Amino acid sequence: MVKVLMFGWEFPPMNTGGLGTACYGLTNALARNGVEITFVLPYAEASSEVPFMRLIPLRGITFHPINSLLGPYLTTQSYLRRYQKLGMPLMYGESLFIEVARYAEAAAKIAAIEQFDIIHCHDWMTFGAGMEAKRVSGKPLIIHVHATEFDRTASDHVNQAIYDAERRGMHEADHIIAVSEYTRKRIIERYGIPPEKVTAVHNAVEFTSVPATYTIARDDKIVLFLGRITVQKGPDYFIYAAKKVLDYDPHVKFIIAGTGDMEQFIIEKAAEMGIADRVLFAGFLRGGQIDEAYRLADVFVMPSVSEPFGITPLEAMRNGTPVIISKTSGVSEVLHHALKVDFWDVDDIANKIIGILHYRTLHHELKEHGSMEVRSFTWDVPAGKCIGIYRRFI
Repeated sequence: MVKVLMFGWEFPPMNTGGLGTACYGLTNALARNGVEITFVLPYAEASSEVPFMRLIPLRGITFHPINSLLGPYLTTQSYLRRYQKLGMPLMYGESLFIEVARYAEAAAKIAAIEQFDIIHCHDWMTFGAGMEAKRVSGKPLIIHVHATEFDRTASDHVNQAIYDAERRGMHEADHIIAVSEYTRKRIIERYGIPPEKVTAVHNAVEFTSVPATYTIARDDKIVLFLGRITVQKGPDYFIYAAKKVLDYDPHVKFIIAGTGDMEQFIIEKAAEMGIADRVLFAGFLRGGQIDEAYRLADVFVMPSVSEPFGITPLEAMRNGTPVIISKTSGVSEVLHHALKVDFWDVDDIANKIIGILHYRTLHHELKEHGSMEVRSFTWDVPAGKCIGIYRRFI
């Protein structure tokens, strides 16, 4: 049996994005295929967040908390706000990078007492922890890149310190797993990593929690955006396309589900364009609310500027919802029954939305063929690829 010491920074129900969903699906499938996992997560005892013991339990996985303020999608500024909000407790680092280093020191202590064959780290905040665990144990280090700093900023204007941390982790790792060929190429080109050191392993989607049928009475046509409302995800292009659709058909409603630093801008832009009464901001959704939103929608749109993979289209197709996805996404490499657009081409996005809403044959074809296609995206496939990588280094 392969034993893995895994480091992450979010897991359901405390997740706020795709990484938590991916960690749940992957670890569940790894455990189902005979891998024993000790999953290490930051957990701030000083905060009022969801108690650590309410994490979704999985057979074959032991959760190990580290008392830390690290959390999903933190920036240097958001970490500082979090630190100050809690009254600047002495147990935590005064900056994001000090806290990352403190987390790595705690990881070394865990690695010294746990029994494992390999180390598996998810994204940059855990790379230091993985390197310390490798130093203490001498075990191979695999890092899993779900997004790079170039994706998070959707530009070349990156936080140099985060880029440096990513680059160091990638060079120190024995092997790198990228969530798509798109991300693999970025790692090779932007971080100077030899191609043979990086393997693309696409994400998947869970099916077990989805009821077989669901109906809801409605007259309006619904178009859904679900994701973090931040520059990487392209919510501004979604709202600009919405305006063009509404100029053609004023009976369409647009739902924006999620939170993020662009939320106020998008709210104000909807008001400025005179479409505020047709745009609903649903906030952050969890659990069954997510599937309910997909089933409510006639079309799901993911106009991401830079999307390493993108699990949300798979979730939408799982619920029988036609999808429009950005060409600059990893998931576009593997999906065939989806309409693909350039994120910046709001005319094309609007035309494709109108096409799906008004041509029932197109809607039916995308729904039926998409539902069949997505059933091949099980987490056992990427889990098997990860196990194959593990065995190369054990």
